Amino acid sequence: MSFFLGLVLGVAFGIGLVIAFARSQNSRSAQRRELAATLARFSKMTVEDSRKILPADLYPSWLKWLNQELIKIWPYVNEAASELIRSSVEPVLEQYRSAILDSLKFSKLTLGTVAPQFTGVSIIEDDESGITMDLELNWDANPNLVLDIRTKLGLSLPIQVKDICFTGVFRLIFRPLVDQFPCFGAVCYSLREKKKLDFKLKVVGGEISSLPGISDAIERTIRDAVEDTLTWPVRKVVPILPGDYSDLELKPVGTLEVKLVQARDLTNKDLVGKSDPFAILYIRPLRDRMKTSKIINNDLNPIWNEHFEFIVEDINTQNLTVKIYDDDGVQASELIGCAQVRLKDLQPGKVKDIWLKLVKDLEVQRDKKDRGELLLRRLVYGKNPNRRFRCGIPTIGTGSTSVGIRAGCGFSKSGASGALVLSL
Repeated sequence: MSFFLGLVLGVAFGIGLVIAFARSQNSRSAQRRELAATLARFSKMTVEDSRKILPADLYPSWLKWLNQELIKIWPYVNEAASELIRSSVEPVLEQYRSAILDSLKFSKLTLGTVAPQFTGVSIIEDDESGITMDLELNWDANPNLVLDIRTKLGLSLPIQVKDICFTGVFRLIFRPLVDQFPCFGAVCYSLREKKKLDFKLKVVGGEISSLPGISDAIERTIRDAVEDTLTWPVRKVVPILPGDYSDLELKPVGTLEVKLVQARDLTNKDLVGKSDPFAILYIRPLRDRMKTSKIINNDLNPIWNEHFEFIVEDINTQNLTVKIYDDDGVQASELIGCAQVRLKDLQPGKVKDIWLKLVKDLEVQRDKKDRGELLLRRLVYGKNPNRRFRCGIPTIGTGSTSVGIRAGCGFSKSGASGALVLSL
């Protein structure tokens, strides 16, 4: 009897141990999953989010000190920098000025009373060659900024730029390190990431919505100027000590050759007849680097068969942008659709056709409307810095676009529909 009792107790005890072990493992597994989910949520947090849930003493006191000092000196910065900004920014705006505008200059420019605030700092690189630092900055500005614009039709207007809101990450590079004060030869600065750039335009004494096309042209000019002149890999080099710092500047590394052939099934933007489409292609939206195709009148399936070349400075970060417009004569051309190709996706060794949809806005991807497609044929080439590569693909029956990169010194995105055929 005792034997059977012991057997039953032993089995029960063993089963209990197994159940307890299984429950322990399940509990630990659940804890690990919860921890992983928590870490994933933390990884998606912005600096602003973290400040809402974490105590202030977790952030370095010197960052608070830096912002306080910036607030103190901001009135003097505003007074000293306004004229300097005017003289340096006006030529930049002229480079990116939309074709509908004849001139664009400042009549008033002050930075306002609200100083920018640093919200985060991180050291990216710290070695013998130099120091690379990223600073996250937020600026809810109240500048007094008025632009005097003149259109191609001779209309002159004062346009106020107001309610500027900017958040981004600036990169500072101190290089080279030297044994002479201040211990570095030059500073490079660049906008590493633009998180937010919002502003409003207002005609002084009027309403800008009564001037179709003007608001879009001015906004496009401002955004292109800010993003293309500051966004990485573009960088500004400020010498601190005498020396040659040309190696820090952005330099061409190759040439992109494009044959624009055709588009198909474009949305009709005209109430009478059909659209008169033309294409604008660019890697950087500088006026002297943007390429414009011929206008194909009254055709939603235009065929161009035109060749273009583009300078490439950084294959890892730059894109080829194609925008299709409807020509409206003396009025502002209306966007039909756009598409973008990342140059780093052009891999050597094989030809591949890829269909990309034409979209309304390259930065807004929420639009699920079917607006047509863009066909890309990608031809890959080597990256040997000692050879020059010229890539081309024969035109297919319905048209194609050939795109290649010639490397000379190594390699270190309004409604829309239709399809644009490109071969890369």
